[in-house]
Amino acid sequence: MKIQVLLLFAIIIFLLGCGNDDSKKQETVENTNQISNVESNSRSGIVVDKMEAGTYSYLQLKENDKLYWVAVPRMEIENGESIYFSEYMEMKDFKSETLDQTFESVLFVNDASKSMNQMDMKNPHSDVQSLDKQTISVGTLKDGKTIADIYKNKQSLKGKTVKVKGKVVKFNSGIMNRNWVHIQDGTDNNGDFDLLVTSDETVKVGDIIVAEGKLAIDKDFGAGYFYPVLVEGAKIIIE
Repeated sequence: MKIQVLLLFAIIIFLLGCGNDDSKKQETVENTNQISNVESNSRSGIVVDKMEAGTYSYLQLKENDKLYWVAVPRMEIENGESIYFSEYMEMKDFKSETLDQTFESVLFVNDASKSMNQMDMKNPHSDVQSLDKQTISVGTLKDGKTIADIYKNKQSLKGKTVKVKGKVVKFNSGIMNRNWVHIQDGTDNNGDFDLLVTSDETVKVGDIIVAEGKLAIDKDFGAGYFYPVLVEGAKIIIE
């Protein structure tokens, strides 16, 4: 909560202060009722359009086939490049005086980056076992594996399609063009109890799901994204 309050003030100051160049119109927030909650959730998108306005860059991003606008401190970025961020605040019906344009919705981003390397400290995946083990009982699948089975037999299961049932304990969307789902089923193999699943499908924390995909081991995406075990490109059924 304290972090969110500090971030809120930081973004408001960012919005109201545009430097000492009087030749540039300042972007102002005229109605604080426009402000929705500060969010903290790792996201990424591909730039499809951009507009410069004083000390801001307005970027239209494509994320999972959805288009939306973000405003970031002015940065050099071209259409087709990716942008990564995790701290933002949505403004609805926001009018940019400089652009003389009203946005139905725009996300004011506090930590925009063109590189995943700069986001390592916010990486929600690289240390999977930082998640607490939960007391969970979801039952077993006749034609599936438990998480303990998958870790125990990962070498023989490598490259094969596996089916597993579990409870979603963490979900991050739209990072590197995929969604990231952490599941647990209550089983444990020498301290390995959390399984990472990647998918195009969307779930939420608390869902009980059946995921079916190809098992990969020692997967390195770069930028600190290394996983000893994960299920890739999974089809998901929510029970």
